[in-house]
Amino acid sequence: MEGMPLNTRIRLSAMMFLQYMMFAVFWVQMAGYLTNMGIEGSYKAWILSVMPLGCLIAPVFCMIADRHFASQKVLTALNLACAVLFFLAARQTSAPALFALLLLAMFCYMPTWSLTNAIAMANAPSDKFPQIRVFGSIGWVASAVFSLIAATSLFGNRSIDGTAIPLYCGAGTALVAALLALTLPNTPPPAKGKEASVVDALGLRALSLMKDRNFALFIVISMLVMIPFTLYFSLGSQFFLSQGFEKVTAIMNLGQFVEIFLMLLVPLALARFGPKWTMALGLLALAIRYFALWGGMATEQTMMYYVAILIHGVIFGFFIVGGQVYVDKKAPPEIRAQAQGLIVLICFGVGMLLGTFFNVEIIERCTTDGVCNWKPVFMVSAVMSVVLLAVLAALFKNDVVETAQVAGDAPAETPTDA
Repeated sequence: MEGMPLNTRIRLSAMMFLQYMMFAVFWVQMAGYLTNMGIEGSYKAWILSVMPLGCLIAPVFCMIADRHFASQKVLTALNLACAVLFFLAARQTSAPALFALLLLAMFCYMPTWSLTNAIAMANAPSDKFPQIRVFGSIGWVASAVFSLIAATSLFGNRSIDGTAIPLYCGAGTALVAALLALTLPNTPPPAKGKEASVVDALGLRALSLMKDRNFALFIVISMLVMIPFTLYFSLGSQFFLSQGFEKVTAIMNLGQFVEIFLMLLVPLALARFGPKWTMALGLLALAIRYFALWGGMATEQTMMYYVAILIHGVIFGFFIVGGQVYVDKKAPPEIRAQAQGLIVLICFGVGMLLGTFFNVEIIERCTTDGVCNWKPVFMVSAVMSVVLLAVLAALFKNDVVETAQVAGDAPAETPTDA
């Protein structure tokens, strides 16, 4: 492909922007919203698990779309469904109804990460894809700007975090994204006529790589890392609201803003240190996050909380993206795409699912009369991060070469901000 019209590039960039904004605008503050609704325990865990549950089913939906329908039409239908489901979810007061609607919404939403990447790559030169994909990151950060504007301009300087308003905002963004999808270039089903296989869709053939001890160790560590990772990603808003923070979406998204720039350092780290020590830096940052949160509680120094927020880009870029590059180099070409699908399934599906239930249980055990003692909660995640760092440093080996090409090797289907 030798280039693309400017209007196509603009539409593809807007597609990425809206697709990630519609999720971030409501998800970042979801735990705090559930707490304000009085939803705790297993109901909270299940509701906060709708994203990883959506990750588990998304490859199957994408497989069907790849073989039977034009991608932009599927994207339109899924975004319309999300708009309706987010709107209905915002009106619920019962935990079971909210769970059911958000689960259906995530079944529709999670496949769109792969679909938008497929549409962009089918209609843009490969060297232009990162420039289009970065608008997804910008959209995530824009959700914070939107929450500030909405709070100050529409709601009398009243924070919308912890309320149902972000879900309505997600519904509105999804509707705009659906209308935009109608204007996207036609992208016929790329695998039309090919045999459908759930095994291939889930990347399970890549499990053959588990025969390699080093790769198996990497998979296990990656899954377990998502347990402490999820405490901040899915439950962070509950903590910040409990500490009296306002405009939580904006504050937490400072980490994603910094991430945009820190990601530029990942190729340099891979070239200089290789995947092992690049990932180790990410795990070190994860440990620092929870020691900072614990220290902030112990010393009543709010600035420590901002350290935990701003370090997010190091965690995601160095460990998650560094790990994806390791998978890309480790897997044979014929199963490379499936291997990337497997690591997404393990991390953002299985790992986050385990992490949600584990962390909700820890928080429940540390809560008395509705007030959580967060210090032991953070210490558990800090210790777990240190142990995983030690295991990685002691047992994992740099057994791949040519690791400097991260920009083109990071898998397209992986969320910029998980």
